[in-house]
Amino acid sequence: MDFNQERQLVKEAKKNSEAFTRLYDYYYPRIFGYVLKRTGDVEISKDIVSETFIKALKNINQFQWRQTIGIGPNFGSWLYRIASNEISNFFRKQKPVTSLEFISDPRSESDLHNEIIEAQTKLARHEDFIFFQKQIVLLSLKYQEVLVLRFFEKKKVKEIAEILGKSQGTIKSLLHRGLIKLRKQMPPIKD
Repeated sequence: MDFNQERQLVKEAKKNSEAFTRLYDYYYPRIFGYVLKRTGDVEISKDIVSETFIKALKNINQFQWRQTIGIGPNFGSWLYRIASNEISNFFRKQKPVTSLEFISDPRSESDLHNEIIEAQTKLARHEDFIFFQKQIVLLSLKYQEVLVLRFFEKKKVKEIAEILGKSQGTIKSLLHRGLIKLRKQMPPIKD
């Protein structure tokens, strides 16, 4: 979806829920992937993503375009910000997720659920992902969100700053300190 199509859909979504459905269809996989990488749990991720899109729908009329130079439209950033806030709310209310033991029976669910389980299984097969996810969960939330956005979601510093509502300098500092903290908690490499 290009900038003009997205802008038109957002404009229509303020009056018509069908247009919001098309935005939902486009952004759901991206937002779900981000939330799954932060929580490591499909069911929790589905709940958080649902809440993200409910809040987006309820507040779509307050959304205003603020195109940042070099980044493009910021509707996606707005969704990531909502999701990030929902993740923070979840972690404030719950104990951090430290396990990736979350496989369920896909035969009893819809095709979408089967796709989610398949994606989840692929993630679980990657030992590096499991290892780093467990290490990142041990960090404070402010470091978790910048590290996941930067290294798993491949967001630029400008985009992360927009998503989190912080300056680029603050994001660079959080990334730097987060990486230092992550390195300190890593076990020594055995020869």
